[in-house]
Amino acid sequence: MNVRDRLGISPRRQRHLAWIMEVSLVGMFFIGLDRGDTGVIVNTGVALAVTQLPPLFEREYGITMDAGLTLWITAAVFLHAFGTVGLPGSSINLYRSVWWWDHLTHGLSASVVAAVGYATARAFDQHTDDIYLPSQFMFVFILLFVLAFGVFWEVIEFAIAGVGPLLGIGTVLTQYGLEDTMFDLVFDTVGAVVVATWGTAHLNDLVGVLTARLDGDD
Repeated sequence: MNVRDRLGISPRRQRHLAWIMEVSLVGMFFIGLDRGDTGVIVNTGVALAVTQLPPLFEREYGITMDAGLTLWITAAVFLHAFGTVGLPGSSINLYRSVWWWDHLTHGLSASVVAAVGYATARAFDQHTDDIYLPSQFMFVFILLFVLAFGVFWEVIEFAIAGVGPLLGIGTVLTQYGLEDTMFDLVFDTVGAVVVATWGTAHLNDLVGVLTARLDGDD
C-alpha cells in the first residue's frame, strides 16, 4: 500500500506511527492488569500479538510487508483495543460512549480481512494455472470472504459474551443485540467494498511477495 503517495507520509514516519501504537498497546495492557480488567487485558494482548505478525512472517517465511500495510494492520487492532479502555474509575469506554466507534473499528478491521483474503487468493491465482480468478469475480470474492468472516466473528462474540461471565472471566467481547450485529455486518461490508474498489492496487507488492514465496516452495 503506497501510503506515501496518497497521504504524503514517508515509510519512516509510517514505521514510527506503528511503533508508537505498539508502545501504547503495551501501556494499555498494563492498565488492564492494574485494573484487573479481563476485557482490556485480552483485547490489548491479542492486538499486541497481531502487531508482531509482520516481523514474524518476514523472519520465518520471508514474507515482507511494506510500512504502509504494517501501519494499516496496526491501526486496526490499536483502535479496537483503545476502544475497550475506559476512563480511570469508570466502566465507560469508547464503544459505549461514542456511537460510531464500533462502526469505525468494524469497517477498518474488515478492510484488513479483505486485504488478506484478496492477496492470498490472487497469489494462488498467479502461482498455478489450476486456479483462475477473473478480475470481475474478485470483487464478489472479497465481499463474500469478509461477510463469511464477519458472521463467524459475530458467532464467536456471542459465544464469548455468554460463556465469559459463567467462567468468571468477565466480559471480553460484548454483544449488544441483533441490531448491533446487523450494523456490524453492514460496516464489514463497507470495509470490504472500499478494499475491493480502491485498495487492491495497493496490495500488488504483497501479492508479488506471496506468489514468489509459493513459487519458491515448488
